[in-house]
Amino acid sequence: MYGKSPTCTALLFCIQFTVVWHIAAVEVYTSRVVEAVNGTDIRLKCTFSSFSPVGNALTVTWNFRPRDGGSEEFVFYFHEQPYPPSAGRFKNRVVWDGNVNRNDVSIIIWKLQFNDNGTFTCQVKNPPDVDGVIGEIRLSVVQTVRFSEIYFLALAIGSACALMVIIVIVVVLFQHSRKRRWANRGHVAVETES
Repeated sequence: MYGKSPTCTALLFCIQFTVVWHIAAVEVYTSRVVEAVNGTDIRLKCTFSSFSPVGNALTVTWNFRPRDGGSEEFVFYFHEQPYPPSAGRFKNRVVWDGNVNRNDVSIIIWKLQFNDNGTFTCQVKNPPDVDGVIGEIRLSVVQTVRFSEIYFLALAIGSACALMVIIVIVVVLFQHSRKRRWANRGHVAVETES
């Protein structure tokens, strides 16, 4: 009668497990969707947060899943030092651009190709924090970049500035011609009186 019921004990265990799991999980942050032009280089940014201090046991694994299907491919591995791929489509095209002391595990892919369209995954393990969501970046390699909001904003501001300059020029020319007409009228009036 005074003991805890099995249901209450199981519920308390689940709550404690959930709290501990969230504390011991690595959180990975990525850009989610990236668009880049064919033939250019791109930095795939991946950062993380961990409740454990970054140590020598930290590992980072980058993989790639083609958009048109197919099996997952190895892209890059880091454990105390970078290990680029020795074979495959990313051989001699991927370099480490991260700094684990700043929780940055980014890479750069050189000379993008259309067959690089797909999803890149960034998995970070920092024992004892080994669980967590794997970061994903969906890369679209295009021939030319579409207008983004920044380009549209720059175009709108530039157009507004150009319109203001044109209005100022028109006003100045109008005032100048008006003064000229008044001066000519005054000159004509003086001649008719004499």
